[in-house]
Amino acid sequence: MNVKPLADRVVVKQEKSEAKTSGGIIIPDTAQEKTQIGVVTAVGPGTEKEKITVSVGQKVMHDKYAGTQVKINGEEHLVLKMQDIIAVIE
Repeated sequence: MNVKPLADRVVVKQEKSEAKTSGGIIIPDTAQEKTQIGVVTAVGPGTEKEKITVSVGQKVMHDKYAGTQVKINGEEHLVLKMQDIIAVIE
């Protein structure tokens, strides 16, 4: 399945970030309260008010509860507004 975002939307594939305590307990990302990281897989054309400033393949940070979750080819992705992206990781 191919997803092409519209307007100022960006599709991001989330990275898994499980944390492990010193006692060996694994804390899944759903229980972690921190900024999320993902890789941009598709971008929309942007609008006059909101320009797209990221490109496919860039690693970005976004808020935990931002966007809409979708499954693309069996993998979890998020469809975010450009304004929900906090930073680009280089």
